Amino acid sequence: MIDINRQVWLRARPDGIPQADHFALREAPIPDIAEGEMLIRNRILSVDPAMRGWIADSGTYWPRIEIGDTMRAFAAGEVVRSRHSDFAEGDMLVGLFGWQDFAAVKSAQILWRASGSGLPLSLSLGVLGLNGLTAYFGISEVCRPRAGDTVVVSTAAGGVGSAAGQIARREGCRVVGIAGGAEKVRQCLDQFGFDAAIDYKAGPIGAALAKACPQGIDGFFDNTSGAIHDAVLPLINVGARIAICGTASISSWTPWPQGPRAERHLLVKRASMQGFLTTDFAARYDEAIGALAGWVRDGSLRYREEFLDGLDKAPGSISRLYNGANDGKLLIRIS
Repeated sequence: MIDINRQVWLRARPDGIPQADHFALREAPIPDIAEGEMLIRNRILSVDPAMRGWIADSGTYWPRIEIGDTMRAFAAGEVVRSRHSDFAEGDMLVGLFGWQDFAAVKSAQILWRASGSGLPLSLSLGVLGLNGLTAYFGISEVCRPRAGDTVVVSTAAGGVGSAAGQIARREGCRVVGIAGGAEKVRQCLDQFGFDAAIDYKAGPIGAALAKACPQGIDGFFDNTSGAIHDAVLPLINVGARIAICGTASISSWTPWPQGPRAERHLLVKRASMQGFLTTDFAARYDEAIGALAGWVRDGSLRYREEFLDGLDKAPGSISRLYNGANDGKLLIRIS
């Protein structure tokens, strides 16, 4: 085993979208483990939109990452040393292990075991990981779809959005995706089976959305906030359910952005709008992963992945998500 632990750390706090020069690569000793800990050798690292919030000045649902800290990240890796009775060498685990080669972790940092599914390890960070779980619970518990509903999904070709749309279609809904660019619109229609898809880069989407949703909108899985959210609100039906999953279109929350107000639409339509975190449903992860894995195996839940090879690719990867350059779930593969 090598004796150097490469780490990507936060060098400067960004104002907006993190860029490559906000991070740096360093070498550190491989950490020792205490009783009750495991040493994980990371194999695949995740790149997620939520990372921007984790390093922002404003507080989020987890403590802010400070200058000098190794970048927090979900990862899948192998136990190479264990001082914990529940985990043995060779176990494949998923958790908050950071952008680094090795991590000394406690059981609280572990989300689930990745082994045993018979499917690629990378899926445990995508459609069988936080992406799939977010889509599963956001659709089933927040949007609460009914057969015949029209459900709109933003960033519909991404790892979360594509799964959310497919899950809504399983419930008998008519699904309309909003994506950036002709190729991602094509993916929504041809690969993920959406009923309609709109390219938000082609111009104002209000008229296109109204044409695609002639019976109005019953459910909205919102990954973006901003102008797309504003275009959806006038079209919601009585009793509509809106799941707030992300706010990717807002580059900075300082000063607080201004825009159309949702209150009148929610009042008149007796609609609901709810934010959620996947961790709210931690007690049901096994249920969701089992269902998602079954759908992947039978071919009814499709996915796309894009791999960047090498830890040195991590610093610029978050900005790749926000400019729409990624092609599916973005992952970093390290040897």
